[in-house]
Amino acid sequence: MKKKGTGLLILGVIIVLIAGLFIGLPYLMQRLLRDTTEAAIAPIAEANAQMKTQVAQFMNPTPTIIPDPVTIIQEVRSLARLESIQYSVEKVITAEIAQGQLDFLFGDRLLFVAHGTVIAGIDLGKMTTQNLWLEDGALYVNLPEPEIFVATLNNDQSYVYDRETGLLRQSDANLETQARQVAEQSILEAALTDGILVQADINAEAYMERLFRSLGYEEVIFIHETE
Repeated sequence: MKKKGTGLLILGVIIVLIAGLFIGLPYLMQRLLRDTTEAAIAPIAEANAQMKTQVAQFMNPTPTIIPDPVTIIQEVRSLARLESIQYSVEKVITAEIAQGQLDFLFGDRLLFVAHGTVIAGIDLGKMTTQNLWLEDGALYVNLPEPEIFVATLNNDQSYVYDRETGLLRQSDANLETQARQVAEQSILEAALTDGILVQADINAEAYMERLFRSLGYEEVIFIHETE
């Protein structure tokens, strides 16, 4: 009786093991199939990614800029400029080649956002002994007229915001260049209209007065040629 019970126990264990084997076998086969499939597809996926990268580089190539190693210095000048004010100006420029009602076919239009700098001051190199004199204990100063030293675009901040080209027309390569030229002139005109030269003169006088007072002149009087 005891042997019979032991045999039944062993038989039960065997049945459980066989059942577990049959239950776990599909999972093992599925896992093995998945790992095998992933291993087979991995090279294809890698090749596909490399192909996408090559296509992207072909469609959007990175420009290569190679400066000429030869540099020619045209002129060297000594400067004695007192920069007394700087304007930072932003202008939106519209440049277009219009074709009336056929713009959608032959027109070309862009919006250019221009950021520029205008610097003004006086050129101390233009001063002579006639521009300074003492009278009744006061120092009289006749500064040179203020002038614009720099009026230029900031290429890092300037950009084409939008461009629309007709269906039957190629983009005009010179349109952006023309927009930049107009933008630079417009930035200069905006600074002049705002009174940059007047403020440059005021700032220069304030700086020079502090300088002369530090040299011991207690009274400094600025005059202009029209006075």
